[in-house]
Amino acid sequence: MKRLLAHRQFGCPSRSLVARSPALPALCNNVIPGYRYYSAEKHDDTTLGEIGDKARSTAEEFLRVAKEKTDDVTESAKETLHETKEAVVGESDDEKEKFKRRVEEGSGGWCGEICLQGVASNIVTFLTDVVKMSTSSAAKSVSTWNGVTSMLPLASAILADSFWDRYSTITVSSLLYIVDLVGLTSWAVLHSWMPSSLLFLPLYLISVGQGGYIPSLQAFGADQLLIEDDMESLPAEQKNQVKSLFFQWWYFGICSGSLLGNSIMSCIQDMFGWGLGFAIPCGVMVLSVVAFCCGTPLYMCNEQNTGNRPSDSIFRVLKEIVTCLITRKVRLPARDDDHDISELELEEKALKDEFTDMKEAKDDHDTAPSVTNAILRLLPIWTTLLIFAVIFQQPMTFFTEQGTLMNHKVGSFVIPPAMLQSSTTMSVILLMPLYDKIFVPLMRVFTREEKGITVLQRIGIGMVLSVAAMVTASIVKSKRLHFVSEGDGATHQLSIFWLLPQYILLGVADVFTVVGMQEFFYTQVPSTMRTIGIALYLSVFGFGNFLGAFLIEVLETMTARTGEGHGWFSDDPRQEHLDKYYWFLAFIGTVSFVFFTYLCKYYNEPEAPGTGR
Repeated sequence: MKRLLAHRQFGCPSRSLVARSPALPALCNNVIPGYRYYSAEKHDDTTLGEIGDKARSTAEEFLRVAKEKTDDVTESAKETLHETKEAVVGESDDEKEKFKRRVEEGSGGWCGEICLQGVASNIVTFLTDVVKMSTSSAAKSVSTWNGVTSMLPLASAILADSFWDRYSTITVSSLLYIVDLVGLTSWAVLHSWMPSSLLFLPLYLISVGQGGYIPSLQAFGADQLLIEDDMESLPAEQKNQVKSLFFQWWYFGICSGSLLGNSIMSCIQDMFGWGLGFAIPCGVMVLSVVAFCCGTPLYMCNEQNTGNRPSDSIFRVLKEIVTCLITRKVRLPARDDDHDISELELEEKALKDEFTDMKEAKDDHDTAPSVTNAILRLLPIWTTLLIFAVIFQQPMTFFTEQGTLMNHKVGSFVIPPAMLQSSTTMSVILLMPLYDKIFVPLMRVFTREEKGITVLQRIGIGMVLSVAAMVTASIVKSKRLHFVSEGDGATHQLSIFWLLPQYILLGVADVFTVVGMQEFFYTQVPSTMRTIGIALYLSVFGFGNFLGAFLIEVLETMTARTGEGHGWFSDDPRQEHLDKYYWFLAFIGTVSFVFFTYLCKYYNEPEAPGTGR
């Protein structure tokens, strides 16, 4: 009995158990290395102390071997984890670099920008010297033309996203663009036999072609990235960074074309005549269309949207707005379940629904209420950007006219005043790579943001720089007026290079605000509305140009009633006061920035499916 109790106390089986389980000794020896099975039959004379010593040594041996095995497994697991991490990170970095190369190689739009800037950069001089308009009339005409050019993308975007596709819209609008440039060139050559009113027909037809060309081309270019399919292995932050890179390098291509249009075209127009100056952009556009069509088999084209068309939602909202003029309540269209949304409220945060099925979520995101909400929630921020658009148009209007009243000779070479616009685009071209390589990594250290700063912060920085540009322009203008007041011949004493700081500041502002606006309006709308998103960005400059023309008209009327009967925009260089106009723009630009900051505080980006965010 004593032996049996000892066996049971130390976990050793009795004779009856061994008899019933002859395989138990082999099992213990195989499963637990170092374990020795002691049968009661073999050790009948084994004392209790000997059994205890053997059990203790067996347990210690077991723990030692188990620890060795565990350490081996842990070390192996660490090595495997490290190798896996390196492989994943390496693959992610390779994918990211691949898409960065695709983004940089795909930056484009410069041919179209050569054509537009070849016409727009020097159009004020053309209207004052050839058509014989006054300075204020030419500035208002150019502002209105630029406004129409920037507003028409809204109509073409609805056409591209709802009825056609982006590829067809680009092709048709490009052909129309070429026809319009031919008409403008013909007028410039034969202007002596044509009425001046006929000039605006080809100009506004160019607006139609440009309005369909630009938004569809940019959205079409972003579609080629295939971010949702080819970059599934990348985190969401890196996907957003690639999108940001696309818009950054797209604007780089735009500015490259603008540089050629501002510099080379301005010189050709001043030296060789307006006919050749308009014919060259026409030829460039022809080559651009041929090159675009040659790449047709390589493009990823979006299918025609026959389901939830954005236009249907927009037209329904417009109908309700007309109704609200009578009822004085803005009511959304009825839902499918016959329940009305009683009163439209612009909430501080985006409406978010919880979905259980991803496909159902994507379909629901593109329905009429979601499309309507996506547009309406952007309107407050869209409104605060209008003053930036007014400031943005100054280089093409009063900055250029201001340069004609300064000394723009360098030795025997005469610098065309419109050529200084190239300093703005040159600033963008030089700073864009620095922004990506230096500014973003530096800010990432402080903000922990993948893109360095958020899109709204990027827009805000550019708004501040635009105000600084207006302050600088006002100071330079005051200095020129001081030279004028000194006596005859002093008008041209101030060098035209004094205008460079204000041009450069606007160029730096473009790197922040313009690129940020493109990304913001593209990413904040559903995937079926991305052309409309680009059109919303362009419409800021459209309404901004209309607002600029309106401000000129109002200020000219108000200031002409005071003093000696001449206003701020007098044709007499001794009497005009553009410096006060620039101070006025700086003031309202500051107010606009304050409201923008307040709205950003309550703005929350939507996280609905289908937007690509």
